[in-house]
Amino acid sequence: MRWRGGRRSENVEDLRGASMPAGGLGGASSLIRLLPFLVRTKVGRILLILGVVAYFGAQLLGVDLLQSSAPPPTGAASQLSAQDQELVEFVSVVLAETEQMWHMKFGEMNRTYREPKLVLFRTAVRSACGYAEAATGPFYCPGDQKLYLDLAFFEAMKKQLGAPGDFAQAYVIAHEVGHHVQTLLGTSGKVRQAQQRLSREQANQLSVRLELQADCYAGMWGHYADRERQIVETGDLEEAINAASAIGDDTLQKQSGGPVRPESFTHGSSTQRMEWFRRGFEDGRVDSCDTFRDGL
Repeated sequence: MRWRGGRRSENVEDLRGASMPAGGLGGASSLIRLLPFLVRTKVGRILLILGVVAYFGAQLLGVDLLQSSAPPPTGAASQLSAQDQELVEFVSVVLAETEQMWHMKFGEMNRTYREPKLVLFRTAVRSACGYAEAATGPFYCPGDQKLYLDLAFFEAMKKQLGAPGDFAQAYVIAHEVGHHVQTLLGTSGKVRQAQQRLSREQANQLSVRLELQADCYAGMWGHYADRERQIVETGDLEEAINAASAIGDDTLQKQSGGPVRPESFTHGSSTQRMEWFRRGFEDGRVDSCDTFRDGL
């Protein structure tokens, strides 16, 4: 992916230099710190997979998974590695490209696009949606219209999910931006209202449609960025498709050792996630991402 040299967004808030007060999480351990231990046992791998499910949008509807009265992270800035600094630049460039695209798309709809902030953190963070460990993110919080990301997740994608590559990482960012777009367009609010009067299975189906639309919006980013700056290199599309496949509900359920239960899906099957990302990438239009075409 040819991302270097692109414009950097001014909407990145880097909180990685902050330290967490002792006991701030009530003794809970970060999934990222436990990764080397989790992968050694079957039970650990199941816990890891459940954590990955949480990573990809368990809080997309503003549900507070981890609440605490502890104060937010404080402390002096720590040294950041050159690799970390490069990741910050990468994230900033990808976010800037989503800003450019969505400003254009909202203009075509006679709307104004409000740019979200992207918060980088380590270990834990407080958002308007609650107090979350690293194992909760990346996630989008509609309460403060911010994206939250622990960069260690990119390493987990590579080693635990088998989804390496910068284009796959960019897909993650563009997907969360997609949830911001859904908030601005009122789609997320309509889904929350509809879910309150539906059964759990029906509510899950709406969550799947919301996630697949965010996948399609992420594909739109790839379409736009390649058209404007020719960023896509050989194998990039396959990286994103592989990442979408790796986080399908059916794939994660199989890896956990349990049966595949479509009625419990909240994000969509691997096939669905790959299909909708590809649709957005190939077509590049908002209309092509209407997963609610038959009603909400």
